[in-house]
Amino acid sequence: MDALDLAPLLIERPHVVAHSYGVLGTLIAAAAAPGSVRSLTLIEPPLNYLVPDDPEVARLARIGDGVLTHGMDMDPTELREFLHLAGAPIGDGPLPEHVVASVRRAHGGRPPSEARPKLDAIRDAGVPVLVASGDHTAALERICDALADALGGERSVHPGAGHFVAAAPGFAERLETFLHKSVT
Repeated sequence: MDALDLAPLLIERPHVVAHSYGVLGTLIAAAAAPGSVRSLTLIEPPLNYLVPDDPEVARLARIGDGVLTHGMDMDPTELREFLHLAGAPIGDGPLPEHVVASVRRAHGGRPPSEARPKLDAIRDAGVPVLVASGDHTAALERICDALADALGGERSVHPGAGHFVAAAPGFAERLETFLHKSVT
């Protein structure tokens, strides 16, 4: 659905910046019409299948899928672990109501483990790609490395803001440099 929602926005061949789960729909839409994007900046996507047989990536996939399939009924320790990795503002006490509402809103969504975007279509079209991460979990770093490799893209790491890489020191400047190179 996300890819279908994005398709009409690609008519004017924009630079696209996508984060986390949003990368999935972006890649599906871009693969369907790779000439419709000027460049892609992909931040910490849950493309766990790119790193098979990695126990940390498998755990991340399992708890991420668990949030979508079980919502608030998920194991509380694993839910907190996922929310922490995702940058949700949680402490040791009860989950804040806005966090609970976000989990409920996400519950029932399609698990990222089902997504298999046609990365070769994007790579073969020569779409400039920047894959960025925040250096806060090894599993996401390995996923981002594998994605950059699969797409023939550039790789950028920006610690300091966790999963909210766009807020990390140096990210905006790196993105600006990449976009200026990709103006074709």
